Amino acid sequence: MHISDSIETIKGVGDALAQKFHNVGVKTVEDLLSYYPRRYNDFSHIVPIAKMRPGEVTLQGTFKQITGRYVRGGLHITEAVLSDKSSSVRVVWFNQPYRSAGTKTDEEYYVSGMLDLKRGRMVITNPSCELVSDFPVNTARIIPIYREVKGLKSTAIRKIIKTVLTSISDVPSTIPAEIARKYKLINRKQALGYIHFPETLHDVERAKYRLGFEELFELILASTLLRNEVVHEKAIPIPFDRKVAQKFVQELSFTLTDSQRATIWEIYQDMAKPHPMNRLVEGDVGAGKTVVAAMAALMTAHASLQTAFMAPTELLARQHAETLYQLMLPLGQQDGVVLLVGSMNAKQKKAAYQRIASGDALLIVGTHALLQEKLDMHSLGLVIVDEQHRFGVEQRKALLKKVGHVPHMLTMTATPIPRSLALTVYGELDISIIRQKPKDRKPIVTKIIKHSYAPDMYEDINSELARGRQAFVVCPLIDPSTSMALKSASEVQKQLQQGPLKQWKIGLLHGRMKADEKTATMQDFINRKLDVLVATTVIEVGVDIPNATVMVIQSPERFGLAQIHQLRGRVGRSEYQGYCYLLLDDDSAPSKRLRALEQSADGFRLAELDLQLRGPGAIYGRQQHGALDLRMVELTDTSLIKAAREAALACAQKHEYLLQYPQLQERITKLQKVIHLN
Repeated sequence: MHISDSIETIKGVGDALAQKFHNVGVKTVEDLLSYYPRRYNDFSHIVPIAKMRPGEVTLQGTFKQITGRYVRGGLHITEAVLSDKSSSVRVVWFNQPYRSAGTKTDEEYYVSGMLDLKRGRMVITNPSCELVSDFPVNTARIIPIYREVKGLKSTAIRKIIKTVLTSISDVPSTIPAEIARKYKLINRKQALGYIHFPETLHDVERAKYRLGFEELFELILASTLLRNEVVHEKAIPIPFDRKVAQKFVQELSFTLTDSQRATIWEIYQDMAKPHPMNRLVEGDVGAGKTVVAAMAALMTAHASLQTAFMAPTELLARQHAETLYQLMLPLGQQDGVVLLVGSMNAKQKKAAYQRIASGDALLIVGTHALLQEKLDMHSLGLVIVDEQHRFGVEQRKALLKKVGHVPHMLTMTATPIPRSLALTVYGELDISIIRQKPKDRKPIVTKIIKHSYAPDMYEDINSELARGRQAFVVCPLIDPSTSMALKSASEVQKQLQQGPLKQWKIGLLHGRMKADEKTATMQDFINRKLDVLVATTVIEVGVDIPNATVMVIQSPERFGLAQIHQLRGRVGRSEYQGYCYLLLDDDSAPSKRLRALEQSADGFRLAELDLQLRGPGAIYGRQQHGALDLRMVELTDTSLIKAAREAALACAQKHEYLLQYPQLQERITKLQKVIHLN
């Protein structure tokens, strides 16, 4: 068996099981071995029955008196008595009728499970059970517990992984042997064996260190090599003109924060160089990134070069165009702002094309499809990318071919990313952080609402709506689910329209709607044709609606801290006070995570906490997390990050490593296509 073989080639994996593995992203042997356990149950300590205590136990003995029967309602109960030399204990399985027929009374078994005291008698309910052997899989050892989905349980995953580990011939390493020796790393096959079937918890730690080191090493090396490429690319220098910048700032209706001033100065210094700027601007929700981007575009226009400003949605592109128009108006530069989006008609597009080709349009605003348009953009000097669109190696090559040079790149994100993570993932980017918010911005009042207090919350919302304000209600699902007891957006819209908010106009917005439907619904909300918008997280990175002051988040435990922080940033974006209600599904005590949201408005602090609690997927979302493969790294482990960074930087100096290790070369190429999260 080879690591690149498909999952279907594994003994015991038929079409049905293969499809279940496909559903969790496992398609090859390598994917399977990289499907790491979420946690472990330690069943490695076998105790005599006479000395067992309530809790998780592992016993070794023989079964007696095994019986099975059906009771009222179709429930099947299997009962048995497990005995060893010291004593006996009752064992019960529910709805596992095969136990009574398949369990032998003349063989020794390992039994691992939860021991409880019920009706004055000790009993083990639904334990794992297998014959005593040299290599138990589900008992008498440290048991890996995997992320499960319907029809795919940890027991099945363990069985298949054991089959693979005993028959796979080779597990290529991406870490050069010299580096593995220097940092005392166990080999990759051994690490995979330890992570799935450890003998001790120390084995787990050794495996995590090896696999985490590899993830970071690959990622940092890919970023470093990308950065080295950019340094050798040529760009058109954009000189800094102090008078132009000062005039722009003087005409603003507000005062720039110190963070904004520092960031724009870093950008101006970068753009003045003959190689392309490659800078990420991180700013919390409402920190004022757009005005920083406008100042970069202004200096580019002053040099008679064009800026392409790309937004994640057409609606947001339209809003950015309007904002930039207003910012340029006092300087008389507003006519240089041109919008180019898919919904424009042929006549409008033709006019835009002509203005861009002539150089009359100096600030072109559109979606990420902007650079795919058949445009004459020979004077493109700057590309601004809003909110994490992919703009990696292939896009840079395409742009070079299209424009004839590499423009300066400015990426903006409102997702606060902890510094440890930013340094790891964005190694090829320079980073600016706008930490301060405008002085006139009121902090959003955040309240956790238990289910029984929802009527009081809706009274407050009705009062806000009566003042002419608007509200968002965000739900984790689009449609009702049979498997999860969560309210969907479609259900909530109907309930609110018939119940506590029945006098208001309520719209529905979700990801399965067509683009033009989403745009029309959002536009109705902007134009105040709707008072309340029930939505899924499609509004997480969304438009600026100053009149919206209320954000209700249903089932907040289903969202990450960073995600909820982004959502509440959709309100309170004007002189009006903003409110965010975290509506629980029941009256149980709220979690530490939700309490943190109630107490803090610092997106960076919340992102650090989210990283500790949920891992990097909480920062990036599912799509990027899968691509980045940061599954084993504890990004709070500074010593591991330091060691992996040191190794990667040393490796970047020795290009022969990539020739000697084709597996590493392949991995680097793949990562370079996705690590640029813009």
